[in-house]
Amino acid sequence: MAPTNLPHPFSSIDRLSMRALSRLILVAGLGFTVAACASKADDYGELAFEEPDPADKTYNEGLSLLNSGKVGKAADKFQEVDKAYPYSDWARRSLIMSTFASYKSGDYDSAVTSGKRYVSLYPTTPDAAYAQYLIGESYFRQIPDITRDQEMAARALGAMDEVVRKYPESEYADDARRKTQAARDQIAGQEMMVGRYYLERKNFPGALNRFKTVVNDYQTTRHVEEALMRLVETYLAMGIVSEAQTAAAVLGHNYPDSEWYKDAYALLDTGGYQPQNNKGSWISRAFAAAIPG
Repeated sequence: MAPTNLPHPFSSIDRLSMRALSRLILVAGLGFTVAACASKADDYGELAFEEPDPADKTYNEGLSLLNSGKVGKAADKFQEVDKAYPYSDWARRSLIMSTFASYKSGDYDSAVTSGKRYVSLYPTTPDAAYAQYLIGESYFRQIPDITRDQEMAARALGAMDEVVRKYPESEYADDARRKTQAARDQIAGQEMMVGRYYLERKNFPGALNRFKTVVNDYQTTRHVEEALMRLVETYLAMGIVSEAQTAAAVLGHNYPDSEWYKDAYALLDTGGYQPQNNKGSWISRAFAAAIPG
């Protein structure tokens, strides 16, 4: 039975976010140090440092707002720097901070937009992986339950896969892999839900297409066992016995202890059939390609 809601592990993003954020603040904090030194130098009549330039000042105001929990206002400050000083180092720092602040405030559309800009403008910088990860997280947090359209799950899958593909050694890659699997499981869950709906209403071609999608595209999800059993059920209902036997044989070979295999075996036995692998079947070819053995 597919879950109605996808769990959102806040702890992982908060942990990763704070590590990345601390690095950014450490660099930016030099602006505060310079200002403090300037004040103290004035007190002792010594040569003072120059006042921070407007970009520096606005950026640090954004950090102050962020540290005080005013993430929405902080995002506005960072966006102000990005617009006023395009392509500067301050703009680059502000863009990643704006992405984080927008994400943290729940403004996921803005987080995605600024994150994509960062990756496009600064693809080789150390924070590019973090920007791409925040894009994926912004989509991931909007994944609805499986009764609704799974466009956000597909977008999260694509964005997190980019993290793994482009930044495999980054500290975000492992969590991105977990999120891609969760998104794939969610999409497969909806395919199964629709497939069962069609099967109950004897729309066998419609059901078949949904179960085929799971077997072809989502074999690493927990839904593949049921999908194979439902193929047995659907093919028997359509009178295509050889494909039903193959689905059961593939299920039994790869998941011999599965409850779904027991159901598939019993269903075939009722009609006087046994699982039998037809090597020419699309099920054998597709399944063997993804799960050898």
